[in-house]
Amino acid sequence: MSKSSSKNIAQILIEALPYIQRFSGKTIVIKYGGNAMIDTTLKNSFARDMVLMKLVGINPVIVHGGGPQIGKLLQQIGKQSEFVDGMRVTDSETMDVVEMVLGGLVNKEIVNLINRHGAGGAVGLTGKDGDLIRARKLTVKRNDPGMNATEIIDIGHVGEVVSINSAVVDMLVQGNFIPVIAPIGVGEDGQSYNINADLVAGKLAEVLQAEKLILLTNTPGLLDKNDNVLSGLETKQVNELIADGTIFGGMLPKIRCALEAANNGVETVHIIDGRVEHAALLELFTDRGVGTLIRG
Repeated sequence: MSKSSSKNIAQILIEALPYIQRFSGKTIVIKYGGNAMIDTTLKNSFARDMVLMKLVGINPVIVHGGGPQIGKLLQQIGKQSEFVDGMRVTDSETMDVVEMVLGGLVNKEIVNLINRHGAGGAVGLTGKDGDLIRARKLTVKRNDPGMNATEIIDIGHVGEVVSINSAVVDMLVQGNFIPVIAPIGVGEDGQSYNINADLVAGKLAEVLQAEKLILLTNTPGLLDKNDNVLSGLETKQVNELIADGTIFGGMLPKIRCALEAANNGVETVHIIDGRVEHAALLELFTDRGVGTLIRG
């Protein structure tokens, strides 16, 4: 190894040290989705990141999505995917597929990857386990100018979080495990509900009073109108960006979830580029990071 290479590696390790000291013993909730869940190299780099975090004393709690995988299986069985305002219309048959894919195939793949790279410390859950996520049916409303009335659209088994019972997560974290959670909740009627993974991650971070909420996305972070990454934002600035149309479309639900978490006890929220290898480590342990940081 050359002298310059040795110096660079040493500098990286020294740069990481104060962050490791600061976050040791803290809980960090990570929403895992996008390309990071599809590309083999990125999947393995994410798994190694989680193992390293745990080994240096940080407590990662993972909430994952799985939209593309659900869509693929629905296509294989000849069922058309329908969306309303970006949310999958989920009838009883589709809900069965959602539970099978999220709670089974995707969840266990993530658990297996982390365990292969570590010491068998990942445990998979859905919101049904330990009564973790209580949900209710999500009501979708649209204004109908023609009828001068509000139209209520039934999108089936799509839910929102009513409450989170963190006891099972606390038990796993204290037992030195990494919880891997599929965003499926259960209603008072015993029905299963498919819930947006960003929303579950945000609510879970609030309940756990996490140090950080990290949302892995397919963008470099929040972008201004010239496609420059914005960082170090406070909630007032983010609200201004929403008001002037800089933040719009599919990023809005993610941002609203981030703002709610940041204003309800989560120290910082990070929206980072999951297409970058080891993005979570770079955001946590380096001075520059790889995305947008939002404070309450």
